[in-house]
Amino acid sequence: MTVTDFFALFVKFFFLMTPPFVISVFLAVAQNYSPQEKASLALRITVATLLVSTVLLLCGGYIFSVFGITINAFRIGTGAILFLTSVSLVRGEDSSLKVKGSLHSIAVVPMAIPITVGPATVGALVVYGGEINGFVEWIASFCSIALAILCIGFLLWSSAYIEKAIGKNGLVVMSKLTGLILAALSSQMIFDGAKALLFS
Repeated sequence: MTVTDFFALFVKFFFLMTPPFVISVFLAVAQNYSPQEKASLALRITVATLLVSTVLLLCGGYIFSVFGITINAFRIGTGAILFLTSVSLVRGEDSSLKVKGSLHSIAVVPMAIPITVGPATVGALVVYGGEINGFVEWIASFCSIALAILCIGFLLWSSAYIEKAIGKNGLVVMSKLTGLILAALSSQMIFDGAKALLFS
């Protein structure tokens, strides 16, 4: 893998994870958290995203085949999760999503999956992982993807400064707009997945 290939892969996965979208969702769901809690949550999301991406890069294709899971089924399931998130945001409910267990349990679902690592990223990781030839190329590919994830994590960690810049009213507006975008995205994901499963 050349240096150009390395940075091309970095850019590809950085934009596949849609940084502006991830940041807006993070600010919306964590608006009631303290700065320390936000920093901790950002770290947990970064670690969870890195672990999930590594597993998918290594053996995503095997996992999907063993359990009989398809990308289209994944679209439908993650679309349902996103829809529940969007309803809470649009209705102005507690943006912590009131999950059971630890406050940071949202780091994995829905923040790492499916918001940061969505169906497009999952598909790209599974497909690309199957095309890697050799250990050296795998390490270079992993480092490139890990760099993209770390950049996302840094943006989440510094989101407190973004929050100060847009203010509380701006955050409320962003929260509701994000909810509407999530609702549309989840509906499209469910529709695409169902269409592909029914007519494939």
